[in-house]
Amino acid sequence: MPTILREGPYRFFFYSNDREEPPHVHVQRDDRVGKFWLDPVRLQRSGGLQRAELRRIARIIERDREYLRETWNEYFHR
Repeated sequence: MPTILREGPYRFFFYSNDREEPPHVHVQRDDRVGKFWLDPVRLQRSGGLQRAELRRIARIIERDREYLRETWNEYFHR
């Protein structure tokens, strides 16, 4: 599961078996892991992250969505 972005306390990554799902990113802080779809950016699973954090994470994903999509496509050879 490659880390593709770090910002503050957040680690953004993919699982290698995510190939069959639409583009998305997992976000970890401590022992909490949320999941966001990329097109459009929306929360799929909060994983125990608080609402304010989820809004902050969504803004980060919106800002870096193009990079995240490109990285997804390269990783999964799409």
